[in-house]
Amino acid sequence: MSTKQLLKKVYFISGLGADKRVFGFLDLSFCDPVFIDWIEPHKKESLESYAIRLRSLIPEVNAIIVGISFGGMLVTEMAKADKNIKGIIISSNKTRNEFPKYFRIAKFLPVYNWFNSGASKKMLSTLRWILGAKGEKQRKALRQIIIDSDMNFIKWALGAIFNWKNKEIPANIIHIHGTADKLLPYRLVKADYTIERGTHVMVMNNPEEIATLLRKLLN
Repeated sequence: MSTKQLLKKVYFISGLGADKRVFGFLDLSFCDPVFIDWIEPHKKESLESYAIRLRSLIPEVNAIIVGISFGGMLVTEMAKADKNIKGIIISSNKTRNEFPKYFRIAKFLPVYNWFNSGASKKMLSTLRWILGAKGEKQRKALRQIIIDSDMNFIKWALGAIFNWKNKEIPANIIHIHGTADKLLPYRLVKADYTIERGTHVMVMNNPEEIATLLRKLLN
């Protein structure tokens, strides 16, 4: 039996506009990582419905699923619907009450419907500041991820996030959050584990601390 076969399989879901590259800063040698790709959303599909369809792609009954940001919201809905899974969410939130006020207002002012790839490129410096990317390597990686984003998917996902009404916190999830998160402020969430000075992309700028904590939680 190979070393990989002995490792615990862990499923990872990235954040909005991102893909598995966002996990590239983490040392995941302690597990057998499987990165879940986005699927095409149905027209006006809810976040809950999309999460259930994404869960159906994971064959394990007692799956371990790690989600970042938007991915964490999806994992929350998966955990609500399936008590057999173990969910870990990072730089995310579990309920609509953990959103800052401007998130709750945004659904009434859907300006995101006019977003395009050109606008995203112009906002790169602002996005990097909000997300907390540090150093040239992180900024370059984040820039490429944003440029490669599917704008139609982003528009759908933003609508689904702004209309998410969840108020239930599943018992089968663990929440990791950073104190320097500008997008989803630490003061508004109820985190189980805190990363001091961790930004929204702390999987990039606190990779050793995050990987060590994941290893602990999974073992």
